[in-house]
Amino acid sequence: MKKTFHASSTRGEANHGWLHAKHSFSFANYFNPERIQFGALRVLNDDLIAPGKGFGTHPHDNMEIITIPLKGALEHKDSMDNIGVIEADEIQVMSAGTGVYHSEYNKNTDQAVSLLQLWVFPREQNVTPRYDQKSIKDLKKSNALYPIVTPDPEGPAMWIHQDAWFHMGDFDQTTTIEYKINKKGNGVYTFVIEGSVEVAGDHLEKRDALGVWDTESFSISAAPNSRILLIEVPINY
Repeated sequence: MKKTFHASSTRGEANHGWLHAKHSFSFANYFNPERIQFGALRVLNDDLIAPGKGFGTHPHDNMEIITIPLKGALEHKDSMDNIGVIEADEIQVMSAGTGVYHSEYNKNTDQAVSLLQLWVFPREQNVTPRYDQKSIKDLKKSNALYPIVTPDPEGPAMWIHQDAWFHMGDFDQTTTIEYKINKKGNGVYTFVIEGSVEVAGDHLEKRDALGVWDTESFSISAAPNSRILLIEVPINY
């Protein structure tokens, strides 16, 4: 088993006034040659967007973009004529493919929106762009991991063009779980949203992360009032 630990305090940071962002990997003006990506996971941004503010229209291509609001409401508009608002307990997926323009704004004028945005390299280039959003309330399980993104277009979770599996875990009591890798050659990047967790023998606190690969499985022990996000992706990218 191989591991890499990323303490919350070692992330890149940018404060633009309207946007306070923490970058797990090199992004925009933050560059760390040792923190470019974790396999196919290229971006994990922890964003806080001020009331009524946001990202103006900008382009993307050949990237799977997953947005997970933690608090507040985010409005999305794109060149495919999609307009949507996502809130906590919802998830948004955009396959940029051959190219798409979109904007993202805090829908509310009285509270900030907190969100995680992740970019994953796709398995195939130049797919037809698409947009989807879904509530994850029906997928939730207490004190267990539940899938929110998979490669399966027919499954109950969201899907992307990659052999990737995202799981969330919400724990209100001490819980120990064995996570089994879904596909040989994949690794898992575990990000602690809230609380404290032990992953593969390493202790993680809020916003810490641990990448694990070259293994078939590893253990997770979560303390009460913890929430985690697991991102399983191909490593050889």
